[in-house]
Amino acid sequence: MNLFHIGPYAIEGRAVLAPMAGISDQPFRNLCRTQGAALAVSEMVTSQTHLWQSRKSQNRLKSDGENGLRSVQIAGSEPTQMAEAAKACVDAGAHIVDINMGCPAKKVCNKAAGSALLQDEGLVNDILQAVVEASLVPVTLKIRTGWDTNNKNACRIARIAQDAGIQLLTVHGRTRACRFNGEAEYSTIAAVVTETDLPVIANGDINSPEKAQQVLEQTGAAAVMIGRATQGNPWLFQQINAFLATGEKAQQPHLAEVAQTLLKHLNAMYNFYGQEHGVRIARKHFAWYMDKHLPTQEAVKAARRQFNPLLLPQEQLKLVRTLFTEHLPLEEEAA
Repeated sequence: MNLFHIGPYAIEGRAVLAPMAGISDQPFRNLCRTQGAALAVSEMVTSQTHLWQSRKSQNRLKSDGENGLRSVQIAGSEPTQMAEAAKACVDAGAHIVDINMGCPAKKVCNKAAGSALLQDEGLVNDILQAVVEASLVPVTLKIRTGWDTNNKNACRIARIAQDAGIQLLTVHGRTRACRFNGEAEYSTIAAVVTETDLPVIANGDINSPEKAQQVLEQTGAAAVMIGRATQGNPWLFQQINAFLATGEKAQQPHLAEVAQTLLKHLNAMYNFYGQEHGVRIARKHFAWYMDKHLPTQEAVKAARRQFNPLLLPQEQLKLVRTLFTEHLPLEEEAA
């Protein structure tokens, strides 16, 4: 098993869960860790700590019940404010503070945060210096390759980060202007790996064990970070781990295992959010599981039509059991 370090922490494995707003909550992070994720980064929280009283922020900051290292991501553009937010995250239980300079969302970039910061290398330096100085835990950074295809400054940002005391750098293989369009490119990530001594995580379009191996070989990165491909498919982590260790592709989970995992995931959401809110949050996760594991799009659509109107946890759980009981015979026949 390959190791890399974030400060004093040894990270075992080469596949990491990306921070995704509204997705990588505590129930999903815990699930992905049990399926082999070496690290799972929390959803982004604002550096404006006076806004942390909202239910959304409180849920993102909860540390009780976390089953591994807690890496909390913060976003903002004012160095002192970012430093205060980092200290508050540590007080709330963070083992690692991650700085977001990679989000391309307009609502983040319009506030000169996220990947908008890549345009101002002086401000990047000021933020990194302030957060590292204020933090009693390791600080990591996530960036993109640059602002646009004519302004790829990831290597300069990486050197600034290393000099500031950042412990690990994640690079998404697109510019801010690219958002999530087109294909990620990895040559810039390879250049960052070559030009710094930091452990680097490669991110972007990694959706299979084969792609993970390709990106690791192409970039020399310490690990890969995976986001959208894990939705409804937390098994991707153990599949990547197995493929990197043996070169053999793992089988997709049987429907009985999918059902069991989904039921556990649903119960974790009800316990974390409360029944009413948990039922609502469950709908999007249910849809992703169905899309990845039911045999046809017609079956997926039918399942969602039945699931979405349900208002009680026991109704959702019962439907899951019924749906998978119906499809298990089809899987056995196909085998």
